Amino acid sequence: MQHATLSVQGMSCGHCVQSVEKAVRGLGASASVDLSGGKVDVEFDETKVQLSAIKEAIEDQGYDVM
Repeated sequence: MQHATLSVQGMSCGHCVQSVEKAVRGLGASASVDLSGGKVDVEFDETKVQLSAIKEAIEDQGYDVM
């Protein structure tokens, strides 16, 4: 398993947390959102999903991955 911490802008509430976590789970990865820090910790199997796909899934929810 790989681990990455992404800086994500635009998250401000519980709905944001749910949206991001659900999008990442849909790819077979897991996410933990830190609203106050604007960070998303992700764990994923790089043989099944690439980090770029995780970033894209988060951006598709309307957030900016830095």
